[in-house]
Amino acid sequence: MSNKENTIFGIYPVKEAIRSEVTFDKVYIQKDLNSDKLTEIIDALEKDNVTINIVPIEKLNRLTRGNHQGIVAVTSPITFPSLETTVEAIIAEKEFPLFLVLDQISDVRNFGAIIRTAECTGVDAIIIQKKGGAPVTGDTVKTSAGAIFKIPICKVDHIKDAIFYLQGSGIHTIAATEKTESAIYDLELKKPLAVIMGSEGKGVSKSVLNLVNEKAALPLLGEINSLNVSVACGAILYEIVRQKSL
Repeated sequence: MSNKENTIFGIYPVKEAIRSEVTFDKVYIQKDLNSDKLTEIIDALEKDNVTINIVPIEKLNRLTRGNHQGIVAVTSPITFPSLETTVEAIIAEKEFPLFLVLDQISDVRNFGAIIRTAECTGVDAIIIQKKGGAPVTGDTVKTSAGAIFKIPICKVDHIKDAIFYLQGSGIHTIAATEKTESAIYDLELKKPLAVIMGSEGKGVSKSVLNLVNEKAALPLLGEINSLNVSVACGAILYEIVRQKSL
């Protein structure tokens, strides 16, 4: 799946995609281009919390060789079920449901690798924020090895609201962070659980850390003080698998 297959450009094709309720990941709009039709599109996209990037024309020319008319949209190859419906269905079916919350993961290959590991370790659903995170692109699909089509991915307006909802649904929340003395191996993980992983640069945001039930770290025995987020996520998820198998 190439990025070109996920790209729509031009005012009328994008408007038609909006009417057809196509799922957008990102939309690029030409800087300093005044157009009533573009303003109408922007208003419609903002209502759906679609990420809009105002960029120079050179960026649009790189994205497509066609007549883009000042707008290029990147669509998603998957649909995103609602958080509430997904969580309710999983809780009704599973004794120890497992959710993975990604707080602003920005690299599409990390995102794809995490999805692949999540599917392999029995994660029931992944939760991401509508704005600020990595889009679902052809690279994401490829890196996930197709796992992206096998696990529900829910988009929410704010990660904090998702945390509140999960906790209200009886899900214990654990954030992966180095800002704690608690090792992941010391925690009881055989329970309804949501693991929160943070962005590559900043980790889990402070506002989210203040909400979770527990924090957990992985031991680092070398001189480098951090792990790649997809590697850290895999280590944590397999500790959950280990404890569930006991």
